[in-house]
Amino acid sequence: MRITAVIAALLVVGNVFAVPFLPTDDAQVLEHLPGRNTAQFRELKSLQAAAAQAPNDLTRAAALATGYIRASRLEGDPRFLGYAQAALAPWWKDPAAPTAVLILRATILQSSHQFDAAVANLNTVLQRAPRNAQALLTRATVLTVQGKYSPAREDCTRLFGIAPEIYAVICATAIDGVTGKASAAYAGLQRTLLALPHVDGAAAVWGQTLLGEIAHRHGDSADEGHFRAALSAGDKDLYLLGAYCDWLLDQGRAAEVIPLLQNETRVDPLLLRLALAQQALKRPEAAASIETLRARFEASHARGDTVHQRENARFELFLRGDPRRALPYAVANWQVQREPADLRILAEAAAAANDVAALETVRRWLTETGLEYEAVAALVGSGSKAQ
Repeated sequence: MRITAVIAALLVVGNVFAVPFLPTDDAQVLEHLPGRNTAQFRELKSLQAAAAQAPNDLTRAAALATGYIRASRLEGDPRFLGYAQAALAPWWKDPAAPTAVLILRATILQSSHQFDAAVANLNTVLQRAPRNAQALLTRATVLTVQGKYSPAREDCTRLFGIAPEIYAVICATAIDGVTGKASAAYAGLQRTLLALPHVDGAAAVWGQTLLGEIAHRHGDSADEGHFRAALSAGDKDLYLLGAYCDWLLDQGRAAEVIPLLQNETRVDPLLLRLALAQQALKRPEAAASIETLRARFEASHARGDTVHQRENARFELFLRGDPRRALPYAVANWQVQREPADLRILAEAAAAANDVAALETVRRWLTETGLEYEAVAALVGSGSKAQ
């Protein structure tokens, strides 16, 4: 899910590498930290100093938490989300916390896939202020990830007239694009992006990425143009990088993935895609990437962390060639989040393992939702095709 001023989609964050590691060389680089002279670092230092002077000042604490959340989005480092939670410590467990805290708390909770808890916080906000646009958009996004499309669509509809039009349109398109109305939704979003004179960078990235994903599911050649437009529209977006690299891998263009991701190896979902590209190209460094991923996934299992079960399933299926180990992760992931990418890995693992029950789950979802996804339909022998 992507966290911006309001949540636009799934933020991709990496797991902390939690197993002990002993470098073999004193000169070995363990990690590249964000530069201390960057605008982002200077902003965080200023916010930290202000909050330290008055730890119980809500305005300063909320500003610092927001800065940390933005840093997490840009850096793909989940530690910043922990810092954000710490900034909100005086109110973190308060069920009657101020509205600003409830929205930030929901943002942090959804990042660790505590979706129901996030929605509960947003419900409280909307009971207080039914026209709170940020809460409506965030709740719609979380509900969409959970596959709860009817209530999510209601929240999107309520956004019209109280939020910038582009956000309401994108919100609705994200749902219509996976419920049998993809062609009309795609065309409508394209028209809106062209018609609105001033679309902010976050909305442009989200909108173009969404168009690229819809086109990708349909096998439409326009998809790369949307991904490239998104890449040039705003700040670095880790979700976008993952979606574009998935498209490149599907096109057999693994060599183009390497330069995009070679400096993003701290982010587990992006390291996974880099390893897939290296393996496809038979690069010798693939073995090191696979070993790093194995250690990280084992560490996350030891912590009880289940955030990256989709990636764990792809790792087992495509990098270790073990569909029987991949399928339980894909099934467990499907119980938590139900985006098209989650359905695809479930279909891929089920087909490879020849699991009749899991294949039927995929077919039923395609039928019930009207999702048009050619690659998934082909895997399960469904008649669902792009219209």
